[in-house]
Amino acid sequence: MKLRQKVIFLAITPLILALCTIALFVRHQAITLAQQQRDTIQQAWLASKEAELKHYVDLATRSVAHLVDSGKRDQATLDEAKRILSTLSYGDDGYFFVYDFQGNSLMHPRQPELVGRNLWEMRDVNGEPTIQRLLERAKAGGGLQRYIWAKPSINKSAPKLGYVVPIENWGWMLGTGIYLDDVDAALAKIDAQQSRNIQGTMLWIALLAIVSALVVASSGLALNISELRVADAKLKVLAQRVVESQEQERARLSRDLHDGISQWLVSIKLQIEAGVIRLGGDAAQQQKARASFEHTAGQLNDVLGEVRRISHNLRPAILDDLGLAAALDHLAHEATQNSALPVRFIARGVTDGLPDVANTVLFRIAQEALTNIERHAGARQVDITLARENDNVTLTIADDGAGFDAASVAIHPKRGIGLRNMMERMDAIGGQLAITSSAAGTSVQAAAPLPTRPSKGARS
Repeated sequence: MKLRQKVIFLAITPLILALCTIALFVRHQAITLAQQQRDTIQQAWLASKEAELKHYVDLATRSVAHLVDSGKRDQATLDEAKRILSTLSYGDDGYFFVYDFQGNSLMHPRQPELVGRNLWEMRDVNGEPTIQRLLERAKAGGGLQRYIWAKPSINKSAPKLGYVVPIENWGWMLGTGIYLDDVDAALAKIDAQQSRNIQGTMLWIALLAIVSALVVASSGLALNISELRVADAKLKVLAQRVVESQEQERARLSRDLHDGISQWLVSIKLQIEAGVIRLGGDAAQQQKARASFEHTAGQLNDVLGEVRRISHNLRPAILDDLGLAAALDHLAHEATQNSALPVRFIARGVTDGLPDVANTVLFRIAQEALTNIERHAGARQVDITLARENDNVTLTIADDGAGFDAASVAIHPKRGIGLRNMMERMDAIGGQLAITSSAAGTSVQAAAPLPTRPSKGARS
C-alpha cells in the first residue's frame, strides 16, 4: 500500500469507527427511550382505564342503591336489581356481572348460559381459579383484578382487567372489566413504529458514513492529484535548476581553463620552443635558453597550483582523507588568504559519523555562504562553527555584515538561487536550514541528522 493510500485509509478508518460508535450509542439510547415511552404509555393508559372502571362500577352501584338501601331481599327486588344492571353496558365487550359469595353466577348479559351455574372451581387456561380470585378481591373491600376471560366480540379468551365491589346486604359481588388485548395491539403498533424509526435512523447514519467516506476519499484523491502536479512542477523546476547549475559550472570551468591554464600552457609551449632554438646557438644563447627553461618551470608550478585549485573547488581531497572538520578549516584558511577577510573555524565535540553525502552538502553550504559573504555582506569577521548537538551535526556560518531580507530574497525569481540551492541540498539529506539576518549580521545554520545506530541488544 502506497503512502497516500495509507493516509487516506488512516483518515477514513477513524471516521467510520466514530460513526459506528455513534450509531451503536444512538441505537441503544433509542431502544431505551422507546421502552421508557412504551412503559409510560402503558401505565398512563391503564391508569385511565382503571379510573374508568371505578366510575363504571360507581355508576352501577348508584343505579341499584335505592333497592339495596331499601332493606328488602325478596325475589322481586333482587330481580329488579339484576334487570337494571343487565341493561347497563358500554360497547360489545363492556358489561356488568353479578355473583354471590358462593361462586354462583346470578347475572351475565353476554353469557346467559352461565347464569345459575356454580363457577367456584372454574379455572382459566393458566390454571388460575378465576372466580375465587374475584371473590377474594371483593371480600377484601373491592378493587382491581387481572384474569383471563372469553371475549364476546371474538369468542376467544383474552386477558382482562376487572374491578369488583361487594354488596354486603345481599351477599353479592358486582363487577365489570375491560379486555387488554386491544392495549397489547396498540402497544405492538407503537413498538413497530419505533422499530421502523430506529432502522431509519441507522440507515441515515450508514448513508452519512458512506457519503463521508466518499468525500474523504475524493478529497484525498484530489489532494494527491494536486500534490502530484505541484511535485511534478517542482521537479521540473529543480531539473531546470540542475541543468542551469551544470551549465554554469561548465562555463566557469571553461573560463578557468581557457583564460588561465590554456593561456599559460600556450605561453609555456612558446617558451619551450624558443629555448630549444636557443640551445642550438652560442654560449650566450644557451644561457638564455637555460633562463627561459627556469622561468617555464616556475610557470608550470603556477599551472599545477591552478589545477589543484580547480580540483579542490570541484571536491576537496581533504574532505575524503581527513573529514569535514579538516576540510572546513582548510576552507577558512583559503578564504582568509584569498579575500583578506578574517575567517575563523571552530570545531566543538566529535563531529564525525555523518555519511559522505552529508559531509559534501555541509561543505558546499559553507562554500556558498562564504561566496555570498564576500560578494554582498561587506563583513569584517566570519565565524564557522561545527558542533554536535544531540543527534545532529550543526554547521553555523555567522558574519557581522549588513544583512538582508531572507524571506523576500528566497521567493525572488531571479535572486536567491544560492539560498534555494542550500535549502534543496539540506532537504535531500533530511536536514534543516535556518537563516537569520539583520543589520547586525547574518547567521546560516545547517543541521544534518546523524544516522541511527542499532541498540546493543540488536542482532545483525
